[in-house]
Amino acid sequence: MSSAHTSSIVPYSRFEQLAEGRSILQQASETLATLAKKLEANFCDAVELINSCKGSVIVTGMGKAGLIGQKIAATLSSTGTRSHFLHPAEAVHGDLGCLHANDVVLALSNSGETEEVSRLLPILAQMGLPIIAITAHERSTLGAAAEITLALGNIREAGPYGLAPSTSTTAMLAMGDTLALVVSRLKGFSPKQFAVLHPAGSLGLKLKSVREIMRHGPELRIARHDEIIREMLKSHKRPGRRTGAVIVVDECGLIVGLFTDSDLVRLLEEHREGQLDRPVSEAMTARPLTIDADATVEEAVHVLSTRKFSELPVVEADGKPIGLIDITDVISLMPQETTE
Repeated sequence: MSSAHTSSIVPYSRFEQLAEGRSILQQASETLATLAKKLEANFCDAVELINSCKGSVIVTGMGKAGLIGQKIAATLSSTGTRSHFLHPAEAVHGDLGCLHANDVVLALSNSGETEEVSRLLPILAQMGLPIIAITAHERSTLGAAAEITLALGNIREAGPYGLAPSTSTTAMLAMGDTLALVVSRLKGFSPKQFAVLHPAGSLGLKLKSVREIMRHGPELRIARHDEIIREMLKSHKRPGRRTGAVIVVDECGLIVGLFTDSDLVRLLEEHREGQLDRPVSEAMTARPLTIDADATVEEAVHVLSTRKFSELPVVEADGKPIGLIDITDVISLMPQETTE
């Protein structure tokens, strides 16, 4: 009686996994570098066509290309270009109704022969909609039907068998995002406009203006430069969120200094308690760094982190204080310390 044949499996070591992973990433990197060198004047034609579009950029693609198309549509929308994704299979079942005479179509297919996309081409031609194609070759069905073709060329997919769309979809996504960002620059799309479209999360907070999050009104502690420190600390208590700084102003209400908790601690550590009965002007930080209310929170965070400050006064153009940014308000946006 013969024993059952048992096949042996060669272990796929961690070393081999790392080597293959690095090879795949390197392949993608080299593909994008080649694509960048091949970029020609028709890319500028595509940029101009999208920039002049009075309607929406309708992105379409099937399968993995469709998933990439959804991301490109999202990038266009978030950078100032109205865009929607149209599923090519659903299009012929009623979704063609989303198309308008002023639209531009951005069609994705690596082969250029995708059946569902090809089926749309005569319909789009009949509607008179210009097509920008992102595909491998101009001579494909999609490439030939497009007004502008951004050819990716022959791209070898990653992995041992080179079957799953990988490097080609990376190139497709890079080309689409590049189009969106260059169009955005041409439109003069500003960080403030970007902030309007991204109000949530840490990105939204970074792009807010200082005016939107600063402490102001009754939250501020403001004292005259000739006030006695001990009396100032007693009389300028504030309810709610406590800030560790008193803004010091002159007779005209212009900022001349900042007295912080650190300044108070320094007096006590140096056994200079007698200074508490002297004017705050003698112990304050004179001519403190300030920020404009219309600056972004990201700019304020940069100042706080690079200068190692905990508080940053907000002033009007005439030098009068109107607010304060406290590090506790933006701590989540501070850069993380790294150790060697």
